Formats: sequence, structure tokens, C-alpha cells
Amino acid sequence: MAQFITPRPRQTLTLRKPRNPFVAASHGRSAGRHGPTAGARRQQEHQALKRELQRHDDFSP
Repeated sequence: MAQFITPRPRQTLTLRKPRNPFVAASHGRSAGRHGPTAGARRQQEHQALKRELQRHDDFSP
């Protein structure tokens, strides 16, 4: 009498998720603010002007 044996299911490899290609590029960038705001820039220019005028006043008779 013939025995019919069902084949064992093949063990499949569990594939890992693919790596995100944008992560490597983002690690290369420096994070943070893009630059001083308009108010900070005006304040720096104002302080620089005051320093320049102060230096100019020191040399006047």
C-alpha cells in the first residue's frame, strides 16, 4: 500500500527591511538653524555701528 506523504513546507528566510537610502545622506548634513533671523541681524549691525562710532569718537580732538 502506497503512503502519500505531504512535503514539508520549505523554511523561508525572513528578509530584513531594506535600508533607507536617505538616512546616510541626512547624517552627513549638519542640523540646526539656517542662520540668524532678521531681528538678530539688525541687532548685530546696530552694535557694530555703535562700536565703529565709538572708535571714531576716540580719535577726534
